[in-house]
Amino acid sequence: MELASAASADVTWPSWVLVVAAVLVPGLLLAGPALRSRYPGAWWLLCGFPAVAFRVVQTWRPLMAGCGLAVSRRPALTVVSGLVGKGAPPPQPRVPRRGLIRPTSGGFVLLVRLLPGQVPEHFVKAAPAMAESWQVHAVRVTSWKPGIVRIVASAVDPLADPQVPKQRGPGHLLRVTVGALETGAAWVIDLRRVPHWLIVGATRSGKSTLINALVAGLAPQPVALVGIDCKGGMELSLYEPRLSALATNREQAVRLLTALVDLTLDRMSLCRAAHVRSIWGLPDKERPIPVVVIVDEIAELFLVASRNEKDEAHAAGTALIRLAQLGAALGVFLVVAGQRVGSDLGPGVTALRAQLGGRVCHRVADPGTAEMALGDLNPDALKAAQAIAPEQAGTAVLASGDGWERARSYLITEADAEAVAAEYAHLTPALSELHVEP
Repeated sequence: MELASAASADVTWPSWVLVVAAVLVPGLLLAGPALRSRYPGAWWLLCGFPAVAFRVVQTWRPLMAGCGLAVSRRPALTVVSGLVGKGAPPPQPRVPRRGLIRPTSGGFVLLVRLLPGQVPEHFVKAAPAMAESWQVHAVRVTSWKPGIVRIVASAVDPLADPQVPKQRGPGHLLRVTVGALETGAAWVIDLRRVPHWLIVGATRSGKSTLINALVAGLAPQPVALVGIDCKGGMELSLYEPRLSALATNREQAVRLLTALVDLTLDRMSLCRAAHVRSIWGLPDKERPIPVVVIVDEIAELFLVASRNEKDEAHAAGTALIRLAQLGAALGVFLVVAGQRVGSDLGPGVTALRAQLGGRVCHRVADPGTAEMALGDLNPDALKAAQAIAPEQAGTAVLASGDGWERARSYLITEADAEAVAAEYAHLTPALSELHVEP
């Protein structure tokens, strides 16, 4: 009796699978368009990813062979002699072994082990062919570890129209989501992890939009915002209700930067007295408030027309370099922005650039600025930044010691940023030591 029941179960189990599949697949096909528009993440996991994964599996061997990434198992003469002598079919070539295909929010990731003699550049050249074969928006290949590459595919363009996420409360201290990465993940600027940033971009490239997003994210947080805008404050004065100090010309900037250096040295003495190596080792009640310094149009600080201006520019550059060297452990962070940044502005700019670990490069008007921003970190990032078209406003290449990504900031208008600054003006800390006389 039990054997009969078991046999019956074995017979009905495949039938039930077929019935469920017959109902589920047409349902997904019918509901697919609505599901894709309202719940794109769910649609991708249920419909899009399985279809793309099937294409990857089916096309892997012929794709590797077509891109020159497959290797014959036997020398060519041996293969020919075998065909002539025995009529045997030619042996299948060896192809790089791939790992599991893991879905992401808008694509997938897989690791591939290289064959002897292969280098990651071979797969980088084959990336467009992979995207075409798998019918996805883009494929990017990076080196994962020696002998292994990481393939990241994006099913759609996540940079086409990134949406500002709904945020509840101030979030993590000094951590702001400012846009979307090409992989579909959130673009996060975390000043605790990468304390100092250089942001470059031509007019209408998205540089100001990125600063708006950064200010809007920092405004609800318990931090002090300090502005230096030597173009008369035309840009940063929008956020003045939320700024603890604002310098609108170079003379004021030198005084403010000098005061910031003094503040940093005071915090150093505080940490030394408490026997800690940074302010983050102090108790919460004793910890000084973090200070984020936003410098807009760095060239205005370094351009000189007289001996007096040369002395001011030197003093400003020296103070910025000292803040970059000492500030991370003492709660002072730099965000330096400019349309043009080059070595022609003086050696101070090059020395400062070396201290700014995070780099963001939008479309730029001259290749020297892109070279200054990304050239010392990653040559591939430099090529990607130089390929940004004028119509791709907001798109940027960001790089740090961890690698590089293409990204796009959220569209936060000046009016929106100004409204956020006014809304959180009551959180502006009064730092009397940073007071700047007009």
